[in-house]
Amino acid sequence: MSTLQRLTDRGLVKPPRWLPANMQYETIMGSLAYGVSDDTSDFDVYGWAIPPKDDVFPHLRGEIPGFGKQHKRFEQFQEHHIRDPDALSGRGRTYDLTLFGIVKLFALAMDNNPNVLDSLFTPADCVLHSTRAGNLVRENRRLFLHRGAWAKFKGYAYSQLHKIAIKQPTGKRAELVEKHGYDVKFGYHVVRLLGECEQILMEGDIDLRRDAERLKAIRRGEWAEERLRQWAADKEADLERAFAASKLPATPDEAPIRRLLLHCLEEHYGNLSDAVVTPDRAVAALRAVQAELEKVKELL
Repeated sequence: MSTLQRLTDRGLVKPPRWLPANMQYETIMGSLAYGVSDDTSDFDVYGWAIPPKDDVFPHLRGEIPGFGKQHKRFEQFQEHHIRDPDALSGRGRTYDLTLFGIVKLFALAMDNNPNVLDSLFTPADCVLHSTRAGNLVRENRRLFLHRGAWAKFKGYAYSQLHKIAIKQPTGKRAELVEKHGYDVKFGYHVVRLLGECEQILMEGDIDLRRDAERLKAIRRGEWAEERLRQWAADKEADLERAFAASKLPATPDEAPIRRLLLHCLEEHYGNLSDAVVTPDRAVAALRAVQAELEKVKELL
């Protein structure tokens, strides 16, 4: 049973009615996944589901894209600070849920969104729920990796550095700033993100816990802010070289990712012949040629 199903059955969360029974994958995220947590009471859970068939293929309910009323398609369900008072033998646990529809998940993963990629590369002991479709995506997760990860991860990392400079901390985060001189949680994410990007570019893989000891040292305040910023500047130069040398494709290889998506949908819905038309190779080639001709015509 999925975490969402358990929380829904207990009346602690109210997702769309179809969602709990159609969850395909759930995993723990956050500090637990990165191996730096000293508190197991709070759970950040990411996951994904397969929506009803006519949500993925709206033409099955008679919709014509761009014409008339368009039903809102499911993309994401989020709920924060869900308190389960009975968890951990009565000590309680708080859940933050971020759950995607499969199409949105694939789009974000192809874009090398760091949070979504991380959710597919969590250690096995973090996976809470996975169906056959969930296993298919996890087993083929490296298909999503490409050199575009550099720009995406760099952007996320430097947004963390920016928050150190401008964000006014409150609560426990204010205590961190008072104790260590800056928000060390933002600091450890800078190092984590750039380290993950290096793994992607050089190895085509991600081990979320490889740098756990260094991340824990930063969280303990053992790195001054100046050291953090110098490390990030040096790592940026390293990653520029890694980007140039990487054997990954420059952009996502869409064809095998599309096949994986259809495989997952077939696993869930059964035969897709009523929903997907797959042109034969000759027709596909002609369409590709026509598309290139249209591009040339625009330039003339």
